[in-house]
Amino acid sequence: MPRQPRIISPTGYMHIIARGIGRQMLFEAPADYLYYLSLLKRYSKETDVTICAYCLMDNHVHLLVYDPQQSASLFMKKVGVSYAGYFNAKYDRTGHLFQDRYRSESINDDAYLLTVFRYILQNPQKANICHADQYPWSSYHLYDDTSFINTSVLKGMIGDYAAYERFIAVDEEVECMDYDAVKRKDDQAREKLCEILGIPNGMELQSYGKEKRDQAIRELKRNGLNAYQISRLTGLNRSTVHRIH
Repeated sequence: MPRQPRIISPTGYMHIIARGIGRQMLFEAPADYLYYLSLLKRYSKETDVTICAYCLMDNHVHLLVYDPQQSASLFMKKVGVSYAGYFNAKYDRTGHLFQDRYRSESINDDAYLLTVFRYILQNPQKANICHADQYPWSSYHLYDDTSFINTSVLKGMIGDYAAYERFIAVDEEVECMDYDAVKRKDDQAREKLCEILGIPNGMELQSYGKEKRDQAIRELKRNGLNAYQISRLTGLNRSTVHRIH
C-alpha cells in the first residue's frame, strides 16, 4: 500500500512523534539525550523548523514544531539519520533505529495548540516517572529561553512564567496522538535486565555470540521479562527473542 501524504497544517503547527523500532530504547545514557538535543538545535536552524516544545522519553520523542515552510520531513530525516548513526556506532548495533516514518498531526486552532503543548510537557507525569517540572529531558524549564525554544505565540496566550506553571499543572484528560503504552514501565525493566546480566545496557547482547545471547535471553525470561520488553531493550529482532525458550 502506498504511503499516504501528510496533512498540511493550516496554522503551520504540528505535533510530531518519533519512536524506536519495536519500541526499542533510544536513549541509554544522559549523553545520548544531550546528543539528540544538539541535533534538534542544529537541524532546526538549517531547515527553518521552529521547535516550540520537546520531551525525550526513553523510547520515543514528542515535538511541537512550527513549520510554515513544510520542512519537517527534511528536518526529521536529518535528525533521525544522524542520531541512528551515532547510536549504532556507540552501542555496536546495526539496522534501523526508528519505527518507520515519524508520526505527525496537524494543529488547526489555538485551543488544540495549547492542549498539545501541555500534553507534551506532562508526558513524564502521565507515565508516572516524575512531575513535569522535575523531568530533565523536556523543554519545561525553557519557557523564557529564546536561544533554542520559541514559545512567543504560546506566551501570548498563557502569560508569564507563573501563569505557565499553573497552566501545565492542570490535570486535563485529553486525547492527543500517541503510541500505545506498554504494560510494564521500560525504565524498571531496563534496571532489571542490567541487574540480572551484570551489564550497563541491553545493547551489549548484540555483540554476544549466538549461544551466549540465547542463554541471556532465557535468563531474562525466567526473571519475568517478556519478549517484547527484551526486544525493545536490546534491539534484537522480536522473532528471534520469541523463539528462544
